[in-house]
Amino acid sequence: MQLPRAAYAFQIKGQPVSCQEFGQGHINQTLRMETDEGRFYILQKINQYVFRQPVQLMENICAITEYLRAKDPDPRHTLHFLPAQDGHCYHIDEDGEFWRMYEYVEGLSLDAPKSEADFYQSALAFGNFQMLLSDFPAATLHDTIPEFHNTVDRYRLLRQSVEADVCGRRQEVEKELDFVFAHEQLACTLQRMRENGQLPLRVTHNDTKLNNVLLDRNTREHLCVLDLDTVMPGLSLYDYGDSIRFGATTSASEDDHNLALDLHLFEVYTRGFLSAASNLTQAEVDMMPISAVVLTVELVTRFLKDYLDGDRYFKIAYPSHNLDRARGQMALASDMIAKLPDMERIVANIRAGAAM
Repeated sequence: MQLPRAAYAFQIKGQPVSCQEFGQGHINQTLRMETDEGRFYILQKINQYVFRQPVQLMENICAITEYLRAKDPDPRHTLHFLPAQDGHCYHIDEDGEFWRMYEYVEGLSLDAPKSEADFYQSALAFGNFQMLLSDFPAATLHDTIPEFHNTVDRYRLLRQSVEADVCGRRQEVEKELDFVFAHEQLACTLQRMRENGQLPLRVTHNDTKLNNVLLDRNTREHLCVLDLDTVMPGLSLYDYGDSIRFGATTSASEDDHNLALDLHLFEVYTRGFLSAASNLTQAEVDMMPISAVVLTVELVTRFLKDYLDGDRYFKIAYPSHNLDRARGQMALASDMIAKLPDMERIVANIRAGAAM
């Protein structure tokens, strides 16, 4: 394909000679570019419809990647963003589009684990991410998606959508609304603890899926964490809880109406995360089981709101898709609540073993 002009805007080694579409991402345009010196780079055009504050987004990313590289100089362990010719960590073209470039790192990215060892490596990667950034001043980062995991505010927004009922769908979701409002106090636990200073503010990734971890192709060990667009100040439990919600389940489909927690996978991930993130406070460890429930119920509120609003946020494959998603996450949250004693026992045993 033809090289975009932005390919020449960064301080690279050699001259660009070719580029091609790369990866399976659905938000940013991603190209892999080669130079006449045999170097490879990733060139991305930032989707400004999704990311409305691209300068703040890039300031966050560059701040933490520079910090991580100072702690671990291995080029495979941290994304390295190249400066543009004007010295900024991004380039704005003549059409006002924002571009960035980072060095290509050879590795393997999986949409789903091929084994529990892959899931464990994901836990190590995100736990290590927390550990390495434990003394980074999280409050200095921009809040690029305000109130993203503020469940108190999520409930406020849901109530607005229920009241407006712009699509006349409220009667279809009475059972689901009863569920989320019955669990409102539990779902708001982390936000209230954050407000009360009971949980420390940390750098959070906020998109802790396996495909955002780069693995070594030969050893299958984790190399680095990818896709840093949603890095913000938050709670470590956001990342942990969402990892459990997404990965430690009995089905790969998030909208499976029989979705349940797999306690073995829960233990696998928790063991990896805690072995890497040894800096967590006792309060954070104590809230790990609850965090999985909180992040799951929070997503139910988001799916229901979008369904009531006319499916404006989440991409859908059929008219009732958001409702099916909500019901799948409800089933998972209900199963998690039933298994909370088991989850608490597993976390306590892992923590006790680590302390020995």
